[in-house]
Amino acid sequence: MVQKKAILYVRVSTDEQADRGFSLQHQEERLRQYCALQQIEVVDFYREDHSAKTFERPQFQKLLGRLKKEKKLANLLLFLKWDRFSRNAGDAYGMINTLNKLGIEPQAIEQPLDLNIPENKIMLAFYLAAPEVENDRRALNTVAGMRRARKEGRWMGGAPVGYRNTRNERNQPVIVPSEKAPIVQWVFEEICKGISSGEVVRKEAMRRGLGISRGNFYLMIKNPTFCGRMVIPPTKTSRR
Repeated sequence: MVQKKAILYVRVSTDEQADRGFSLQHQEERLRQYCALQQIEVVDFYREDHSAKTFERPQFQKLLGRLKKEKKLANLLLFLKWDRFSRNAGDAYGMINTLNKLGIEPQAIEQPLDLNIPENKIMLAFYLAAPEVENDRRALNTVAGMRRARKEGRWMGGAPVGYRNTRNERNQPVIVPSEKAPIVQWVFEEICKGISSGEVVRKEAMRRGLGISRGNFYLMIKNPTFCGRMVIPPTKTSRR
């Protein structure tokens, strides 16, 4: 019987949270427990903190380089789930073939697949794509939620000059005038008179304590928020 020898690979990118079960420590513990139960010898261990969009990751390239130099180092590459290995189906199939030629079987211990069975490649594609689909859906839901909040008159994001962020009695985000509101009001009144240039008004506002850069000043006086209008950017599915 061939002795099973494994290299363990754990990965987490900066946009993934530990409380979602992606922490490096959690992955390592699960892999080592699995190897102990299956009597698999752990010959090496690699930690990665890069995205799985490609295999151009420092630790994975280091791992691959060692496997090419030491052909009989291991016969298994173990990771927790397939999205730890890759999130790109095309690249994943190519890397699986590369590893197989080196005598290495890549395997996700929580999503085991026998890739010698053709139908299992469909499941592999699902495992690789599902996390990305979930991320895209979450992003769309976030955008939709923010857009809906704006349509309801709630303020999302940092308050414009002369306002400050707070919450109303229903704990919804709103903006209210800050201590600099009178200066901002004076600025618009002076601009409306059309007597002084924008630069003269800006310098006087600075003297009064507004504290705003030249570029931001001109962005402020063009901001429709100060006319009581809230910009709601269109989406692909909604134009209003």
